[in-house]
Amino acid sequence: MELQENISPSKAALNSGLIIGLVMVTLTFIIYFINYTFLVAAWYGFAVFALFFGMVIYFGIQYRKDIGGFMTFGTAFQFAFVTLIVSGLITTFGNILLYQVINPELSEILVKVQLENMMDLLDNFGASDSLSSEQIKDMRVDMEDAFTIGGQVSSFGISLFIYAILSLILGAIIKKRDKSTDF
Repeated sequence: MELQENISPSKAALNSGLIIGLVMVTLTFIIYFINYTFLVAAWYGFAVFALFFGMVIYFGIQYRKDIGGFMTFGTAFQFAFVTLIVSGLITTFGNILLYQVINPELSEILVKVQLENMMDLLDNFGASDSLSSEQIKDMRVDMEDAFTIGGQVSSFGISLFIYAILSLILGAIIKKRDKSTDF
């Protein structure tokens, strides 16, 4: 296998982010067609996060192998951060397409399902009586706002901070020091 040392972390991350973003959008649309209520299910969120995290690690390790098997933390961090940004942009665009173009009514349905799920959870803990109707109304408005174009873009902006923290973790996982250079 030929080493590809001339590929920058940003270029490799761009390709990886594109693939991950397309996989995430495809998965979202598949779940939408199977049962759209799964889009707001907790298990789905955890599964998507694990898949997302796993794919970044996989592509990071592949990139590390392509450049000779070793990668500094800084390079690994850069790779992970750019990958997350690119995939996040694609996913945000896919969500805007789904919620604004393909099925604009979907957000109302998902807000209702989210509120029902939340109330069931609060009932299980015996805390549903602690919320006033005004608080529930405010939560509904916040949930509805999250599905708007502005809400999607704002969520992506907030995600940049989360991506930076995740990139630190991913960079620590992906990096590999060349111990043969130790004295």
